[in-house]
Amino acid sequence: MPVKKNKTDELKRIFREIKILLKKYEPPFSSRINTDSKYDLWSENEMTVLGKKKKEMFFAATQIQSNYVGFYFMPVYENENMKRIFKKELLSLLKGKSCFHIKNFDRAVLTQIKDILKSGLNQYKKNGWV
Repeated sequence: MPVKKNKTDELKRIFREIKILLKKYEPPFSSRINTDSKYDLWSENEMTVLGKKKKEMFFAATQIQSNYVGFYFMPVYENENMKRIFKKELLSLLKGKSCFHIKNFDRAVLTQIKDILKSGLNQYKKNGWV
């Protein structure tokens, strides 16, 4: 079934491109899962979050799902105002609070992911989480 194969190839391409963007943040973050279909980043500094001591904080991840690539961006949980920097192309892919479902390769969306990753890092730095 060529249609399915082409879609699978496109999802793999989207995943690879997002993974490249995420890998640029290693360090200061570290990856716990680094496979051909899932990649994540964590801050492993001791920190205080909402008055509680923590030894880690999830930052971002990407994962190939059955019909989309998930991009998970945790800084939005800490600062909902961060959504204001999301441009319409990326915002239209937001499902829930911090998960984006990306079904088609789009250079504009990748550029926007690159921009929000930088903003997210700055937010984590400001909080002393990295």
